[in-house]
Amino acid sequence: MALVLADRVSETTTTSGSGSVTLLGASPNYQSFAVIGNGNQTYYVIAHQSLDEWEVGIGTYSSATPSLSRDTVLSSTSGGAKVTFSAGTKKVFVDYPAEKAVYEDVENNVTVAGNITAGNGILVNADVMASSFTISSGFNGLSVGPFTIGASATLTIASGQRHIIL
Repeated sequence: MALVLADRVSETTTTSGSGSVTLLGASPNYQSFAVIGNGNQTYYVIAHQSLDEWEVGIGTYSSATPSLSRDTVLSSTSGGAKVTFSAGTKKVFVDYPAEKAVYEDVENNVTVAGNITAGNGILVNADVMASSFTISSGFNGLSVGPFTIGASATLTIASGQRHIIL
């Protein structure tokens, strides 16, 4: 399962309650959630079209119904909990939530709460590497500053590869 984002994805639903929503097809001039891919997660917004009910979260697309599960709520009109949606039409669309956004602030700084990991073997981390990490064959790693591997974490380096600490 991967986190997938796509542009101009919007459908409607008439599902009520707090469970998964059944998707009713692409809105005019938009793509359907099918572009996310079966079993993949995406950021979503569900917004009731005539009531003040909305939810922003992370959900999993299923092509079988088609539907979108509501796995993690990031913000909502229910104080950050799942909304129990009333009857009526709701718009469901892919979004890039402010809570998950990475951006440069007015002082030209970029701050990320967790580690930054790139597929090329680069790991930017805090003083303590809390999660396990593998530097795969064909890649090397670099850490800067005091570097400690946490008690429950491991650093695996493929044979012939290097990890350099500056």
